[in-house]
Amino acid sequence: MQYKDIDTPALLVDLDILEKNLDRMAGYFADKPVDLRPHIKTHKTPAIAQMQIDRGAIGVTCAKLGEAEVMAAGGINGLLIANQIVGAQKVKRLAELALNKDVIVSVDNASNVREIASAARKAGSTVGMVIEIEIGMKRCGVSGKDAVELAKIIRKTKGVEFKGVLGYEGHCVSNQDDDFRTTECHLANERTTRAKRLIEQAGIPVEIVTGGGTGTYDVTGLHDGFTEIEVGSYVFMDHVYHRIRPEFGIALSLLCTVVSRAAGNRGVLDAGLKTFGQGFALPQQKDCPGLKFRGLSEEHGPVLLSGKARDLKIGDRVEIYSGHCCETVNLHERIYGVRKGKVEVEWPIAARGKLA
Repeated sequence: MQYKDIDTPALLVDLDILEKNLDRMAGYFADKPVDLRPHIKTHKTPAIAQMQIDRGAIGVTCAKLGEAEVMAAGGINGLLIANQIVGAQKVKRLAELALNKDVIVSVDNASNVREIASAARKAGSTVGMVIEIEIGMKRCGVSGKDAVELAKIIRKTKGVEFKGVLGYEGHCVSNQDDDFRTTECHLANERTTRAKRLIEQAGIPVEIVTGGGTGTYDVTGLHDGFTEIEVGSYVFMDHVYHRIRPEFGIALSLLCTVVSRAAGNRGVLDAGLKTFGQGFALPQQKDCPGLKFRGLSEEHGPVLLSGKARDLKIGDRVEIYSGHCCETVNLHERIYGVRKGKVEVEWPIAARGKLA
């Protein structure tokens, strides 16, 4: 069907742009000694993960255990969970997942290592581990010195296997100043590679050094010592990230309907906070110059209209760019893949809402 016949609000992906984005990132790393393990928190869709694998990715990065389980059920292997998995219920699931899939989890605490190892031994599996290094996010992670001691504990513990280190320079990836982003990214990444060197000096091999994001893929990807990159948003992009990385097109949009024209310069769309992720900015028009959001309610998208946008009538359809693609995707059940105005594929967002 024609995409404008879809009921709204609906999440659309331009397949031509999506494929160009996938090809561009894969092509950049094709001749470099760094592997792609892209982050699926952006698309949460096994079919798109498979498209990344088909272009050379060695696996995928997941934010949550539930996402990794969905990817595994979709036939995806090489699963890195970039967050800590804590608690008896979760570590049991993790250990069982590792029975049939290559699974690596991020850790920053010895008690968590032992908890996971115990569950793995009971399940008869082995869970790979990377130690998260604190490199500026002030979130999870340990110092390089503490990482050495934690690596020693992992190496001595049955049921788990030390793989390497992880450091995410998230405080750098979205900065719009290219020079600042590059400088701060290298400073942050040096903390990760310093931890690698300290662990190696203790006689422990380090197989994996992982990190990076779309905003820093060509900085982290060239930082000496890194073995893989966890880029995510490049597949879809949003109008905020696109200003930082214009080489990747905005593939993701929301098809919305005008439901009210109560005043001459005002309108309302059928999409609000429960439709758009608002982590970075308000949504922005794609194909209707003169339409500007003035806020979001739960189910309403109030807009100001100027120029030709004042001609919009109740029932008209407009396409809108999200202010944060990752949050937006998690709010929807399906993606409509569109090419040249026609719906070519419909993908369930199988990992949406996987918070545990």
